[in-house]
Amino acid sequence: MPEPDAPHVTRLLPDAVHQAVRPGTAVVRLETRKDRQGMLDGAWWPRSRDIAAELPALITALTRYLGAISRVGLDAAAWDELPTRMTIDGRLVHIDSFPAGDDTVLITRGDRDLFSLLVVPPHTPPDAARAAMAEAVRVDNVTRAEQILIDTGTGSGAA
Repeated sequence: MPEPDAPHVTRLLPDAVHQAVRPGTAVVRLETRKDRQGMLDGAWWPRSRDIAAELPALITALTRYLGAISRVGLDAAAWDELPTRMTIDGRLVHIDSFPAGDDTVLITRGDRDLFSLLVVPPHTPPDAARAAMAEAVRVDNVTRAEQILIDTGTGSGAA
């Protein structure tokens, strides 16, 4: 049984996102081929801007599907106090921070396999969050994260 604070990772079709998503959820479209289509590989709706509280559960959940996560890239302005590394489930995860927000979190598996997740701001109303997450996981999505957030009424700016 998942811990209450652990994010629920779902691999649903975009329409099914509307049935299952709540704060603390990550929705992931897992395509590990080099020719992955779409701008994003998934979406994450953290409960807060406290990365120390939010990231461990996300990494634990993603590790079940992707394997060991070695790096995470985040917008420094979007989170409270960003460390340079964290030990999660006994593994060291390096955290890269960038000054310009693009409303994503970049997850690196191994040395080079990169997954890009839309970050839905914690304060987002549920219907807007679900719509943004559903758009992010569409195979044919070519819309940038910031525009998805604007289009779905979640606002703009870094998560």
